Amino acid sequence: MSLVKFYSKDDILNFVKKRKGESKFGEALAAITRWEQLASSPQKYVLIGIPEDIGVRANYGNPGTSEAWKSALQVLCNIQKNELTKVENVLVLGEVNCDPEMKSASRLSSKEENYNEKLGKLVEQIDEKVAQTIQKIIEANKFPIVIGGGHNNSYGNLKGAFQALKKPVNCLNFDAHTDFRALEHRHSGNGFSYAFEEGYLERYFTFGLHRNYTSQFVFERLKLHSDRIKFSLFEDIAITQKISYHDAIAEAETFICGNSFGLELDLDAIEDMGSSAMTPGGFTMNDARRFISYFSNKEHCVYFHICEGAPGLGNFPAQVGKTISFLISDVIA
Repeated sequence: MSLVKFYSKDDILNFVKKRKGESKFGEALAAITRWEQLASSPQKYVLIGIPEDIGVRANYGNPGTSEAWKSALQVLCNIQKNELTKVENVLVLGEVNCDPEMKSASRLSSKEENYNEKLGKLVEQIDEKVAQTIQKIIEANKFPIVIGGGHNNSYGNLKGAFQALKKPVNCLNFDAHTDFRALEHRHSGNGFSYAFEEGYLERYFTFGLHRNYTSQFVFERLKLHSDRIKFSLFEDIAITQKISYHDAIAEAETFICGNSFGLELDLDAIEDMGSSAMTPGGFTMNDARRFISYFSNKEHCVYFHICEGAPGLGNFPAQVGKTISFLISDVIA
């Protein structure tokens, strides 16, 4: 079974809704059909999807993150190609082949014994596929933009970056949760704790952590590694204003950006965004865009991952896809 399902140019054009007198982004979007073409391609940014929601289900969450990748590509392919959208900077690789794991998950019943642990075994299989994919992209001197799936895929991103760079990397996570839960079966809530335990993650910063959804167990674990793990509380930034947004950005930058780092954005940090853990209180879309635009262009940033988006849980059909499209545009500009 293949590691990645490559998208041909015709595959991309199938997403495009042509309109007379306009040139759409997807019409000019580059594609490759084998790994050997990647290193010689002129584009810096490589789009790769992860169409799975097994990690979310293994974490007792709402499914639907498997749909984010194609929802985002549908919107992205139909934005305007003009002098400002910089389509020449990006190519579409395709998607991590999650078909076998998704089919296996569909055959499991939530009522059977050890259901979540069985899902966790499937997550481990996807972990390896994601890690190999990210490793190949970074080794080709490209910047992966990873779309979709649960936050379990942070583990594969970090492992892949570690394998490509031959050293642990830092990570900056724009998120309402740390996803630093116990080292039980693999799921969307422990990608960072596993990456930390196995030596792939050096320093870790969660930006905008929600106090109501962080257990005392997790807070205690973070304190044990306070030299390598830090966070800012959403309430301190947006509610009590103990720290300004600007100063919180500066704190994260000082702690993370001096070395190679991955950039993660969980869509459940954005208020009323369709996601597996949708929240009525969070950062605005423009807060997220400013954050990602700033940090993705830092010298040592090696990948960007957008996760947990669930189009079926959004306020309108294109909400999640349009949001991801904006974020991609901000990175490649």
